[in-house]
Amino acid sequence: MTQDQQPLDSKSCALIAARAADEKKATDIMVQEVRDLIGVTDYFVIVTAANNRQVESIVDEIEEQERVLGHIKPLHREGTQDGTWSLLDYGSFIVHVFQPETREFYRLEALWNDAPIIDLAAEAGLTNIEYSERIAKLLERK
Repeated sequence: MTQDQQPLDSKSCALIAARAADEKKATDIMVQEVRDLIGVTDYFVIVTAANNRQVESIVDEIEEQERVLGHIKPLHREGTQDGTWSLLDYGSFIVHVFQPETREFYRLEALWNDAPIIDLAAEAGLTNIEYSERIAKLLERK
């Protein structure tokens, strides 16, 4: 990494991840600011993918966009054997890509219900995100 390629701040990188997920047709895209609640990371980026292939495609696109635009690589990458969930840990932000049933089971965004949710239309220019009924209701309450 050259001197002019310093990593961006955690919020900017979380928004890069949200945009990359949107480019790969992820749904239920959310960015929660969790730094004051959990202290180990600043943001959770949580998205839904329709199937195993889309989970992998979204994760690969996020990694590529973070490398190119954010000048950062994940510290850790993990996921389930069956492809229903994948995680990219960048330290200051963590990306979760779930298939619908797995996201519904864990309800990660509900665990951190007090966390501020970033307005992706205003902050990332994302205006056509598809939301499930449950996530749409959660966003309305914020």
